[in-house]
Amino acid sequence: MKIGDASRASGVSARSLRHYEDEGLIVPGRCGNGFRDYCGSTIDRVLVIRSLLESGLPVRLIRQLLPRLTDGVGGGLDVPGPGPEFLGEVQHYRDRLAARVAALSDQQAALDAYLREARHTTVFPNGT
Repeated sequence: MKIGDASRASGVSARSLRHYEDEGLIVPGRCGNGFRDYCGSTIDRVLVIRSLLESGLPVRLIRQLLPRLTDGVGGGLDVPGPGPEFLGEVQHYRDRLAARVAALSDQQAALDAYLREARHTTVFPNGT
C-alpha cells in the first residue's frame, strides 16, 4: 500500500512513517516508480513503534529493542544479547511507565469517588 493508505491503516502520519524509515525502524518496499510500498507486517511494526514511543522510550532504544520484540528474544543470530546498560535504560523507562499507570489509576479512583458522591448529593439551584 502507498504511504497515504499506510498512514490511514496505522493512524500514524505520513511524515512519521518517513521519520521511522529515516531512523531505520522500518524498511518499506519500493514500487517501480520509487514510491514507498508498505505491507501488513510493516504496519504491525509501526503500531509497535508507536506504542513504544507513547510509553516514553526514545528512538535509540526502540531501534535496539524492536528486533527482540518482533523476532523474539534471541530469535536471530544477528541480534546481539542486551548489555547491562541497555537493560538498565529499558528498566528505567519501564519504571516510569509503571509510575504513570499508578498515577492514572489514582486519578481514576479519585474521579470514581467524586462521581459516587455527586450521585448521592442533591444540589438545588437556589441553595436550599
